[in-house]
Amino acid sequence: MKLKLVFTTTLLASALMASMAPQARTLIQNKGSDTLVNVAQAWAEAYPEVNPDVAVAVSGGGSGTGIAAMINGTVDIANASRKMKEKEIKLAEEHGQHPVEHVVGYDALAVFINKNNPATTMSFEQLKDIFGRDPKVRKWSDMGIKVPGCDSDEVVVVSRQNNSGTYAYFKETILGKKGHYRQGTLDMHGSKDVVDLVENTPCAIGYSGLAYATEHVQMVCVSEETGGKCVNPSVATASDRSYPIARPLMMYTNGEPTGAIKDYIDWIKSDAGQCILLKKGYAPIRAVKCD
Repeated sequence: MKLKLVFTTTLLASALMASMAPQARTLIQNKGSDTLVNVAQAWAEAYPEVNPDVAVAVSGGGSGTGIAAMINGTVDIANASRKMKEKEIKLAEEHGQHPVEHVVGYDALAVFINKNNPATTMSFEQLKDIFGRDPKVRKWSDMGIKVPGCDSDEVVVVSRQNNSGTYAYFKETILGKKGHYRQGTLDMHGSKDVVDLVENTPCAIGYSGLAYATEHVQMVCVSEETGGKCVNPSVATASDRSYPIARPLMMYTNGEPTGAIKDYIDWIKSDAGQCILLKKGYAPIRAVKCD
């Protein structure tokens, strides 16, 4: 009788301990675009208040890195500031992955110059003359500009590494699908690195997401046609796409998302998620009401 009592007590204790043990959290792996990494991290930090049973692990590395991870099946969500290429979609299908695109916001890809640079407006043609292969503009004086502090007069061109969606989008928009960047560019790992270098280099010009703008640099007013009306990069001009280098920001999943991943992306697209995006300096996918 005593043995039975001990056995019953042990079972009750085990059941009680099991009920008190913390439940395993669902982990969503999210990787890719450096343009999106800051807002993706902000979403991940806010989401436990919505669903404490889900954790989101965020890392950058560039759009190409995130897309490659999705193709290999090592992430749940790939962040991208450019669309997947046909060859990437084909490779994904060959690996048994079926990419589905989700637009989660919009961004103005800004052209940054040093705060003392007087070149406040530029056209697509002028940007191509600066950034393109065999550039027509090698010195600021080639544009009739004298930049205070730039004693060499040489244009220092700051770009991104070629696995960056920002690199690819700027290249296609400004240089054309078959265009190439000039040789000798300073290729930065991240968007913030571009802005930091331009801030500290009077001769420099670079491009990066609007959300990385600071008061220590200035953004160029851009026109599609030489002599045409220029548009300044802003959340408003990214939203209505009047800024000529505005672009969508995407998340890719393997197939239509379900379960925790679907709930997370739905929340990102909700007013709560879009208001976080707006506060980070990006344009929401629709009109939202924020506190």
